[in-house]
Amino acid sequence: MSVSMKLDTIISSYSFNKLVSPSTTNTSLLSISSPFLPKSRLSLRNRTTTASSSNVIIKASSSTTLADSEGIKITSVPTKPIEGQKTGTSGLRKKVKVFMQDNYLANWIQALFNSLPPEDFKNGSLVLGGDGRYFNREAAQIIIKIAAGNGVGKILVGRDGILSTPAVSAVIRKRKANGGFIMSASHNPGGPEYDWGIKFNYNSGQPAPESITDKIYGNTLSISEIKMANVPDVNLSDIGVTKYGNFSVEVIDPVSDYLELMQYVFDFDLIKSLLSRSNFRFIFDAMHAVTGAYAKPIFVDSLGADPDSIVNGVPLEDFGHGHPDPNLTYAKDLVDILYGEKGPDFGAASDGDGDRNMILGSKFFVTPSDSVAIIAANAEAAIPYFKNGPKGLARSMPTSGALDRVAAKLKLPFFEVPTGWKFFGNLMDAGKLSICGEESFGTGSDHIREKDGIWAVLAWLSIIAYQNKDKKAGEKLVSVSDVVKQHWATYGRNFFSRYDYEECESEGANKMMSYLRDLVLKSKGGEKYGSYALQFADDFTYTDPVDGSVASKQGVRFVFTDGSRIIFRLSGTGSAGATVRIYTEQFEPDVSKHDEDAQIALKPLIDLALSVSKLKEFTGREKPTVIT
Repeated sequence: MSVSMKLDTIISSYSFNKLVSPSTTNTSLLSISSPFLPKSRLSLRNRTTTASSSNVIIKASSSTTLADSEGIKITSVPTKPIEGQKTGTSGLRKKVKVFMQDNYLANWIQALFNSLPPEDFKNGSLVLGGDGRYFNREAAQIIIKIAAGNGVGKILVGRDGILSTPAVSAVIRKRKANGGFIMSASHNPGGPEYDWGIKFNYNSGQPAPESITDKIYGNTLSISEIKMANVPDVNLSDIGVTKYGNFSVEVIDPVSDYLELMQYVFDFDLIKSLLSRSNFRFIFDAMHAVTGAYAKPIFVDSLGADPDSIVNGVPLEDFGHGHPDPNLTYAKDLVDILYGEKGPDFGAASDGDGDRNMILGSKFFVTPSDSVAIIAANAEAAIPYFKNGPKGLARSMPTSGALDRVAAKLKLPFFEVPTGWKFFGNLMDAGKLSICGEESFGTGSDHIREKDGIWAVLAWLSIIAYQNKDKKAGEKLVSVSDVVKQHWATYGRNFFSRYDYEECESEGANKMMSYLRDLVLKSKGGEKYGSYALQFADDFTYTDPVDGSVASKQGVRFVFTDGSRIIFRLSGTGSAGATVRIYTEQFEPDVSKHDEDAQIALKPLIDLALSVSKLKEFTGREKPTVIT
């Protein structure tokens, strides 16, 4: 497809394997075969899925009719505040059983409508979708009824409730919706015993700012009624429009709008030329998560990849009993394939809701910090969307400084922001930013206002394809590792590692952060920390250059005179306890040292981080849950 083709000229419709019905069913799920995947991950067991009807989740001893709008009866359902409904960096996340409590989800949704200016939703349209996890179908019906009860004119919902997080942003932007709901706990596990989540994105497609999420939380503390439309549950399995008076629900294909956007951003013919080579093998692990709905239409049907290159490609409510987090720990099967004998040349995975990614080459892992830097360095040449060059680059504060060096060499504006995609969104809307990323496996651009896992995979395929476009059949191809090592040779290597300590006791984790903040206050430049000399220490504060808002306490930093850094943060993306994250980084300009293992290169800094923080003393944890 040519770059000049307008976005609204293509209409595509694709089908995908439907999820297990939320009603009580015994379903024999598909068995997927692949030459790359161990048999233990291929056969899916018969299972029984049971979920409560949405009628059980809304509890009211009595209700009052508020209005009868063109045939729709709106009732006021009495309710009371429920504790613990404050959102984190990516919405509200809890165990699914918490959300299934009487009025828990309904209270939060109503509090959201109570927090928005009426002109932001009255008679307008909202998008609704999610990652297919357990409870999404029931939650979708609740959200639809409350939206209608509050005067929303139309809900656009993905078939079977499916829309990846990037696709929700794309649909909001293309269809000029007022905003959208995303039902997901992202990379957290799913199923009756695990996690569920909800967040709201605004009309630019970006997550709601803290000014709104703070209002939502405030309203959850005083809520007394839920406005519900008395409409039947909507059939989410069939594409089409259902009308109830002046309110309508349109079930849309979850893939077509997003695919159309990808065809505009990338040169699909260029990528096809790579995937069609006999000496290039590709594998994508959807982790039984939402990108299973997108992988076949995009990689196989549109780009010509072998159908067997898609593994774990059926979205499941419990992600096949897996943890849909694309990193070296939770995507170990994929890692083993790429590091095995005669493994593929390129491997990738995405997470529960499709906004994260992991990139691998043959026996080679690309860190997320390096990934965004390499995409930025090659974007203008390899990706048509950036044919005039990026407007600016940005990274989250804990992400390594590899991107900074690209921005400096290309003379581009550069921004360091707190963790959370909403900070990138403001810069994009102001025309200041094109490409950005987070070390937590999130990469994206201003084509939407969310990080985008499949976009990152297509960006890497574009770079590899561009590097090999003049190679004749049978010639040795430029590999993933070749691209990364050439980048290091040009810019230097930022050795980087993250240690995650998941589900720590919150009290101990918070005491550790308080201790570190006290240490920062007492610190002085020039102080010795082992063999390192301190340049400065602080608790990162960010002033948004667009709207002037201030975000404080975003992570404790110890920056040393040689550029090395240690950073400590508590994550806001978990559903239980606290996740402590420790980041270490060291710059190495010497090409002869670039092949050293990061854990060896960073060991003195890692040991210093554990010593300075007294992590074991405060949390009792001996080892990290995940090392990246």
